[in-house]
Amino acid sequence: MDFASFFKAYPFPVSEEEIKLDVKHIIEHHYENNDNFKSRKFIYSALEITSLNATDQEREIRKLVEQINNIDEDNPELPMPAGICVYPSLVEIVRNTLTEDVGITTVIGFPHAQTFPEVKIAEASLSILSGATEIDMVMNVGKFLSGDCTDVYDEISEVKATCKDKTLKVILETGLLKTPENIFKASLLAMEAGADFIKSTTGKTEPTTLAAVYTMCRAIRAYYEKTNIQKGIKVAGGVKTIPDALMYLSVVKEILGEEFLSTDYFRIGASSLEKELRKEISRLG
Repeated sequence: MDFASFFKAYPFPVSEEEIKLDVKHIIEHHYENNDNFKSRKFIYSALEITSLNATDQEREIRKLVEQINNIDEDNPELPMPAGICVYPSLVEIVRNTLTEDVGITTVIGFPHAQTFPEVKIAEASLSILSGATEIDMVMNVGKFLSGDCTDVYDEISEVKATCKDKTLKVILETGLLKTPENIFKASLLAMEAGADFIKSTTGKTEPTTLAAVYTMCRAIRAYYEKTNIQKGIKVAGGVKTIPDALMYLSVVKEILGEEFLSTDYFRIGASSLEKELRKEISRLG
């Protein structure tokens, strides 16, 4: 693939300073409109409840899944979250415990992607056999920054071929990419290679930012306008409060539009919000 021609077809649309100003404008003029009960319910429905700790055990994961199984009993106002995300070795526990229609996500090449492509393909294949319906793959940032777009593209393409009809999310590690132009190009490369979603970070390195998510959204919009193919975005890493989540929602809504505001195209990896959102939805509902 001629990557020089590919990137030339998607000129980087705005400067870093313009991004900052546009993000500031969105928050100042649109945040208040999204600070409501409906948005809180939508954010809850877009959550991927995640446990990716070195100390994770089967008992803890079963307990996490049972909490989701019992959401209807505990609070009828709450929608189901979009998914549960665990390490590959614990996917089967989720599958065997889960009784609700919730996605089962796992991670491959996590958290730094510095392993063999064959290992990532094996991880994806074994995870799907164990019951995973969605795969979150870490992009090889080192290869991307060195200009080796072919290897990055091929690796993502091969994992997507393994996933077949399962959802593939590619984690860009936007904090390590450093510049908006790198984030824009990495987003386009991942989507062209077959990613169904692009995801901001693993949460294990630099946290995500509004500017990074804004840039990812601009790439998704540009790709959609050229190909008529919708790709999703997953915001993760550093979203600690409901106001944080509402700010990210505001950016996604303003850049991508209402047609992207479904769990088919918007996810948020912010498990720490679950209890706070649950309380707020109960109070406001």
